[in-house]
Amino acid sequence: MFHPRRTLRALLLPLAAGLALTALPAQTAQAASTLTNTGFESDGSGVATPSGWSEYGDTGASYVESGGHSGSYRLAHYSSSAYKVETYQYLSGLTNGNYKLTAWVRSGGGQNSAYLALKNCGGTEQRTDLPVSSSGWIHLVVPVSVTNNQCTISIYSDANAGNWINVDDLTFTSGTTGLSIKGSDISSLAKSEALGGVYKTSSGTTGDALAILKSSGMNYARLKVWVNPADGYNNKTRVLAMAKRIKAQGMKLLVDFHYSDTWADPGAQTKPAAWAGHSYSQLKTDVYNHTYDVLNALKAQGTTADMVQVGNEINGGMLWNEGSTANWSQLAGLLNSGYDAVKAVNSSTTVALHLAKGGDLSGTRAWFDSAVANGVKFDVIGLSYYGYWHGWLYDFQTTLDDAAARYGKPVFVAETAYPFRLDSDDSLVNQIDTTGELVSGYGATTAGQTAWLRDVMNIVEAVPNGRGLGVFYWEATWTAVTGNGWDPTDATSGNGWENQALFGFDDKALPAMSVFSHR
Repeated sequence: MFHPRRTLRALLLPLAAGLALTALPAQTAQAASTLTNTGFESDGSGVATPSGWSEYGDTGASYVESGGHSGSYRLAHYSSSAYKVETYQYLSGLTNGNYKLTAWVRSGGGQNSAYLALKNCGGTEQRTDLPVSSSGWIHLVVPVSVTNNQCTISIYSDANAGNWINVDDLTFTSGTTGLSIKGSDISSLAKSEALGGVYKTSSGTTGDALAILKSSGMNYARLKVWVNPADGYNNKTRVLAMAKRIKAQGMKLLVDFHYSDTWADPGAQTKPAAWAGHSYSQLKTDVYNHTYDVLNALKAQGTTADMVQVGNEINGGMLWNEGSTANWSQLAGLLNSGYDAVKAVNSSTTVALHLAKGGDLSGTRAWFDSAVANGVKFDVIGLSYYGYWHGWLYDFQTTLDDAAARYGKPVFVAETAYPFRLDSDDSLVNQIDTTGELVSGYGATTAGQTAWLRDVMNIVEAVPNGRGLGVFYWEATWTAVTGNGWDPTDATSGNGWENQALFGFDDKALPAMSVFSHR
């Protein structure tokens, strides 16, 4: 009797960590043009090798168990000792073209690597790593270009003792994915440079921070604009100067209007001093004129904004109290005033509304339901998502996917970040500085920071119907430089964020930067 698994083992070289399987023989019993047993329902609990699937490596660590994502069963990788195992299915007779694999996954974390892969498809192997999510199921996508009429779908674990993953409900269909936005907020950069801040490549060569970010794969930059900040930075003049540098690198520009002289966020939406005594009607004109003025100046110098945020983290509205969510009709008027100004300068500039509710499904729904009910105009939805403040990755995906579907709009992460260490490089305590604040499964290490950004990007890429635009990393260049603290009115204020920048305390580019080269 022909035993495909035994034959395959004889044909294959021993599997080193992460080593791709060689091309599988076309006569494999499982060869077909469609995936079979995609939900692992054919066999029941305890089956060592799921029907239609093959295994390689420490095969005892791959099996079917009860507790599916949608059905009764799921695939599990687990062993009480360290293991490397691959569960795979070979497809032949495929029409060449673009395909994507989707799957629902859970993982307890701790593996050396755990990923879904599409390989032997004729081009570059594509992988999507599993995020750490021990309770909620997360759906992932892996795109590939098939050029030789075949492809191998692979589920791989290189795990330590006790590590586990669950995988279920796979699909393999025509289509493609990717991210159009791979960006950073670099609002702190101009002041840092003026005060002596230095930026280096990972190998230690001093260079232009923007060029270093661009060479790592970044294609978009975000700049905040304040009306009349005390330190003279992040105003119209500074934004115009930095925009020239951004566009010269071939990158796109997101302008983030705070409509304040200082930080605007869920806890503070203070009117600029120049607008302080203005009526609601005057404020609508102020928003229009300020927005138009900055954007028209950008356009006039040949650096038209590609995207604009009308407000920053406007959970409770903006320009308090007149623009509070306690008075939605007035907030709507202010937001539409900003929208109209953006479109008057350039009709193809994308207008985003930005909330800091990345893991808050009900809160995001309530806010945008009110916006829609009040006739607010917008093109895309931006969410801040910091895992240590905004909930689990599962909550984030649920919120992001729901927003895209409910409002029929593209979505993106306007801000995220993660620490690569916990100690400070200046005298100010960091915003995240204890292990108890960290997201489970993501250490305060360069590897943890890299995994965080990668996994957030993977979740955005998996937003259905191609509505996941991408991710901005917040304040990638905000290293500890004396005088470049958080408070524009106080030159002695420190920086509580340098342990979450993308340049280390030695000023060198960190490994997480490489994630910008994501598909």
